[in-house]
Amino acid sequence: MEQPALFTIFGGTGDLAKRKLYPSLFRLFRKGNLNEHFAVIGTARRPWSDDYYRDIVKETIQSFDPTDAEADAFASHFYYLSHNVNDTNHYDELRELSVKLDEQYQLQENRIYYLAMAPQFFGTIVQHLSSQKILTEQGFNRLVIEKPFGFDYDSANQLNQEIRKVFPEQNIFRIDHYLGKEMIQNIAVIRFANNIFESLWNNRYIDNVQITFSEALGVEERGGYYEESGALKDMVQNHILQVVSLLAMEVPTSFSDQAIRLEKVKVLEAIRRYSPEEVKNNFVRGQYDTGKLDGHDFLPYRQEENVAEDSSTETFVAGKFLIDNFRWSGVPFYVRTGKRMTEKGTRINIVFKQVPVNVFHFDNEESAQPELQQNVLTIYIQPTEGFSLILNGKEIGQGFETDPVKLDFRHSCEVTGNSPEAYEKLLLDALNGDGTNFSHWDEVANSWEIVDRIRQTWDQETPDFPNYTAGTMGPQAAFDLLSENEHYWIWQPDNWYRERGKLK
Repeated sequence: MEQPALFTIFGGTGDLAKRKLYPSLFRLFRKGNLNEHFAVIGTARRPWSDDYYRDIVKETIQSFDPTDAEADAFASHFYYLSHNVNDTNHYDELRELSVKLDEQYQLQENRIYYLAMAPQFFGTIVQHLSSQKILTEQGFNRLVIEKPFGFDYDSANQLNQEIRKVFPEQNIFRIDHYLGKEMIQNIAVIRFANNIFESLWNNRYIDNVQITFSEALGVEERGGYYEESGALKDMVQNHILQVVSLLAMEVPTSFSDQAIRLEKVKVLEAIRRYSPEEVKNNFVRGQYDTGKLDGHDFLPYRQEENVAEDSSTETFVAGKFLIDNFRWSGVPFYVRTGKRMTEKGTRINIVFKQVPVNVFHFDNEESAQPELQQNVLTIYIQPTEGFSLILNGKEIGQGFETDPVKLDFRHSCEVTGNSPEAYEKLLLDALNGDGTNFSHWDEVANSWEIVDRIRQTWDQETPDFPNYTAGTMGPQAAFDLLSENEHYWIWQPDNWYRERGKLK
């Protein structure tokens, strides 16, 4: 059923709007979630006309092979307003256009304001939405915000206070696009719908948890932004800690956004806050150097565009989180993320403890058995989606030699190709007022508290960069971090390339 609404996109000419928002809105339009009763106002500084703006919108949806009539019908709902976020008069024009479109499309005064702009403008825009009476009284008013939400706890808290003066928490939708991915949402189903896992989902049976967000690309044209953020703020503070909270949370009382948020916040509050010495022992950072993988040569980070020649910005982070609660006490949650790693991929490895006694370990040298392989549940997030489970089975033939067996399920290309894209899901959630897959302020606040301690410790020392070769899975220190506890990274794609002489 269609939910009437007016979308106002601040930053309507930007890359995010063109790559993600307009295609996602079109998919909702094609499926009937948006039909006759919606309109979109794009705002930005550029002096575009409605017709030019609609042509741009139609260009962004060409990959869906729309008919001319379908593309024209969709684009006809789009309107452009040249806008300076600091000019009060422009907000008056926005109010007039909003009222006009509300009457024209019978939108019931429902408004979604999408801030696809730099965070320093968020407070100004929200203040003017209130002062110039753009917010409606009868319908809903929802604010969708892109990351980064602040650059540390203090800035995030100040920004939150500015926004909360105008929008109550339940109407603030802080986007983390990873929460819209199919297999991230599948974590809850794998856990709570399968007793075989939920009954084992604790420190009695799980040895360690590994979360890897690996990127094969470098910083590309984002060098200027990356110099200000680094891997810690860009990935750990939001995406990785969100995944940790989903993996570690208790069973919610109901599958509602309020109940799920409550359990996620409990996990984030239970993550140990490290002292400076504990940060040094449990977290490592890296920056990529030159490298050659499968015939491709890579520049070092310091030679990328808009990067300082002596930059100390980390392009890689690996660390160990400890959760001090009854379920997870003693279980390390290992995380790593980086640029210019061997392969693009996001995956979670749940490593189960060994059986107490290996009855297949014989004293006879001729039939001596190695250690049994640990059972590992792997959840594949991207680029492939699915999960696998490693079990120990018996080799065919005489005796009882064990052989690891991998039970593997992957969604087909046809299924994943037709599944909703992350932004499509999140826009529909915002339209329906469902905050389950968005970040609550309490989650953001706890995440910044955790990350600030790491950042502040690192800022006291100059790192020895660069310290890992482009095309590898990070610096040696990231492997040493696990080996200190007799653990190892389950996913090591670089070994495949080394064995074939494609990576030195």
